[in-house]
Amino acid sequence: MEIVFSVTTEADGGFVAECLSHDIFTQGDTWEDLRRHVQEAVEGYFFDQPKPARIRLHLVRDEVLAVA
Repeated sequence: MEIVFSVTTEADGGFVAECLSHDIFTQGDTWEDLRRHVQEAVEGYFFDQPKPARIRLHLVRDEVLAVA
């Protein structure tokens, strides 16, 4: 089983991750922090169930361009 997190960047820095299939949310100041926090959150969520074999982090970038 694989679970997917949608990851967005915060305006003031850092990242927020939201699992698309389960109620798991977390954040981190750096990409390394986020990865660790996602793994900890998944471990906690699935503490009494079989854990997913893979966690996919899907970085979503939202950018607005000015038109001259």
